[in-house]
Amino acid sequence: MAAPSGLMLALQVIKGRWFMVFACLLIMEVAGASYIFGIYSEEIKKKLGYNQQTLGTISFFKDLGSNLGVVSGLIQEVSAPWLVLLMGAGMNLSGYLMIWLAVTGRTATPQVWQMCLYIFLGSNSQAFANTGALVTCVKNFPRSRGVVLGLLKGLMGLSGAILTQLYHAFYGDDAEALILLIGWLPTAISIFFVFSIREIKASRIPNEIEVFYKFLYIVLVLVAYLMTIIIIQKEIKFSMLKYQISAAIVMVLVFLPLVLVIKEELSIIRNTNQSTANADSASINVEIEKPRSLAKLSSAASASEEQQNKTAMARILDAFRPPPRGEDYTILQALVSLDMITLFITSICGIGGTLAAMDNLGQIGRSLGYPPHGVSTCISLMSIWNCLGRLTSGFVSETLLNRHKVPRPLILTIVLLIAIVGHLLIAFAPPESLYIASVIIGFSFGAQWPLLFAIISEIFGLKYYSTLYNFGGMASPVGSYILNVLVTGQLYDKVALRQRTQTGVITPELNCTGVECFKLSFLIVAGVTVFGAAVSCILVARTFSFYRRDIYAKFREPTGEEVQIKMSDPTFYAITKSQIL
Repeated sequence: MAAPSGLMLALQVIKGRWFMVFACLLIMEVAGASYIFGIYSEEIKKKLGYNQQTLGTISFFKDLGSNLGVVSGLIQEVSAPWLVLLMGAGMNLSGYLMIWLAVTGRTATPQVWQMCLYIFLGSNSQAFANTGALVTCVKNFPRSRGVVLGLLKGLMGLSGAILTQLYHAFYGDDAEALILLIGWLPTAISIFFVFSIREIKASRIPNEIEVFYKFLYIVLVLVAYLMTIIIIQKEIKFSMLKYQISAAIVMVLVFLPLVLVIKEELSIIRNTNQSTANADSASINVEIEKPRSLAKLSSAASASEEQQNKTAMARILDAFRPPPRGEDYTILQALVSLDMITLFITSICGIGGTLAAMDNLGQIGRSLGYPPHGVSTCISLMSIWNCLGRLTSGFVSETLLNRHKVPRPLILTIVLLIAIVGHLLIAFAPPESLYIASVIIGFSFGAQWPLLFAIISEIFGLKYYSTLYNFGGMASPVGSYILNVLVTGQLYDKVALRQRTQTGVITPELNCTGVECFKLSFLIVAGVTVFGAAVSCILVARTFSFYRRDIYAKFREPTGEEVQIKMSDPTFYAITKSQIL
């Protein structure tokens, strides 16, 4: 059989679903600017004269923006993903560009509410990227959703380390320039690949899980390299040239999945040509089954007439009466479901607590006497383990679910218990423990996201997933406001004021030093996380029987002898697989 021409292969690659996956990977790899807030937050605090509570308020609006994706979800329900991605790109550029102009003094010093608006706009582009790219990819691979969520959310978690390497290569140690980088780079990539992201209605690819594992291996190589180079950078001071060489290696690994994409699309072309040749020589017999289809139409008509005869009150009650778990809930049915309420409370406690640690990591390190390079190392470690947590929870939970029927809510409970260890390490701060805490917090934070979004898709269905996915993410800013702004920020400023009174030294910035700065805050955070784990156990009990059955059965290819094809008239035809072959 003749090999496909270069033009045919190029068109197949660009139009194929694997190139769509590659485009989603690239978008996710630069979309996590909110995770490196700890690097440039000190510049905002210093240049604009903010205290820790004000910085916490700005951080809250960052978290609110990155997770308030309900608008983007509703837009995607009625439009194409390209519109969502373009809107997100515009918000990213405008938000971070205004922050950069303010910090560098190119504009008048903004009011606090203006800075909150700027960072909300910039970080809200992350929610638009999630909706446009990640949700679309999940819908294209519904039977591999845990793997897809783990891979894409993992790369978003890794984006902090990737952006840090690129930032050092482009701008050295200029933290102000980092704000400019996260303004233009994600915008450019989203615009370049915007029309590659679309829903592709096609039959399931037989080897799709194997291909995703190949993507995983490439990502793990990237993770290993970043981990190694970060450790080296901690011990050896890098010159600009060394940072540029490191960034070049990162870019090679980032684009390496394109080789896999080309290989898979070439295989699809060859298999399609082979199938076409076989189909031309096969005789297909069609058996008409009118009685069954007519009975279905009659049943549907009766149901429609019965629905019309219901009273308005009965229809309202039906709107609140949910279908069985796993079927497509309406948005209203999902939002008032006890399953959603318990999942939301669990996420407020778990994600909110880990976000409080992530957003304050720079200040935690400085208060404990870590050097600036050590703080940067902690942030990079947290970013890498954020990625590993997402990859682990996505792939491992999928394997445990398929092989042993282990409920995902049970794995979520275990992840919350792991996070408690990280919070206690920050609270008591043994020597050099912040590096270990960064790893634990990063892993726990990352692991919660694929579990949260996979549980939502499995319990409430995929019909309104764009909206429900983003509603689940709203737990993050709620938890961040409670545990970061109201608890951590206020208690830090309270201790800092007490230290200033005791020393009598008046400084422009309100800074705190010592273990006591964050001790009480993270003891409270640890207690809240324990409560979240207890609530998660309720969800485990409620969904245990649901996860014991085959929840993906409706997404499988037909396994019986009959495959029904709907024709233009209300008649169904049955074609047996044996006849086709």
